[in-house]
Amino acid sequence: MSPPPFDSPRCTWRSVWISDVHLGSRAARVAALADFLAGLSCDTLYLVGDIIDLWALERRPYWPQAHNEIVRRVLELARAGTRVVYVPGNHDALFRAHVAQRFGQIEILRETVHHCADGARLLVIHGDAFDCAVAGSRWTEALGSHAYEWLLQVNGAVNALRHRCGFPYWSLAGFIKSRVPNAREYIRRYEHAVAAAAGAAGFDGVVCGHIHHPALRRIGAVEYFNCGDWVESCTALVEDRDGRLALVSAPGTAALPHRAAVAA
Repeated sequence: MSPPPFDSPRCTWRSVWISDVHLGSRAARVAALADFLAGLSCDTLYLVGDIIDLWALERRPYWPQAHNEIVRRVLELARAGTRVVYVPGNHDALFRAHVAQRFGQIEILRETVHHCADGARLLVIHGDAFDCAVAGSRWTEALGSHAYEWLLQVNGAVNALRHRCGFPYWSLAGFIKSRVPNAREYIRRYEHAVAAAAGAAGFDGVVCGHIHHPALRRIGAVEYFNCGDWVESCTALVEDRDGRLALVSAPGTAALPHRAAVAA
């Protein structure tokens, strides 16, 4: 019997990566993530940074019950036998002080190596360390943390209107990233810097997040995987039992294009 497609609810994945949830921020699309986690079945779940937005919580405390439910579901998966690995990012960097420790059944690691079913070795990092490699672009200067939050607020207002008119979700930030030359150049430089570092360290590929731009492509001899986010794209990276990797999106969301691939 052939395996179910990646978007099939029957699919039990070998590994799943999610990043940039930003719990504690009003921008977090927790309803979509809750639906995804409710049916999730996998051997290993990687939380690839910025799961909790401590920056947003410090500025303005915000933690509704829906955010608690996400944490509860992740802990439930860990108790049920899923290996859960938390690789903190820059917005939850406080947890880096607890690297190599456990929070209940959750492992906290600064970075880690994933061994695919086909033998490929993937470096798993959040990716914020590579900001310095692309520093100085007008994109990073124009759309820093505060400007990005403002953009997401506008995005929320636009989509509230679209919802009332019966239109699906549309990402303003994603539109800007795909159309503004400086934004595209920033993304390109970031992806190449991450891939080059992983290749130099001897890895077959790299999994990261950070820039809220899901992607799955070969850069030189390295497979570059960005699992996206749960603020705009609502995507996750998944691995099936044969070692194939793909991006999947939450039902009812407009994710950026994705394709299946085999890591080299």
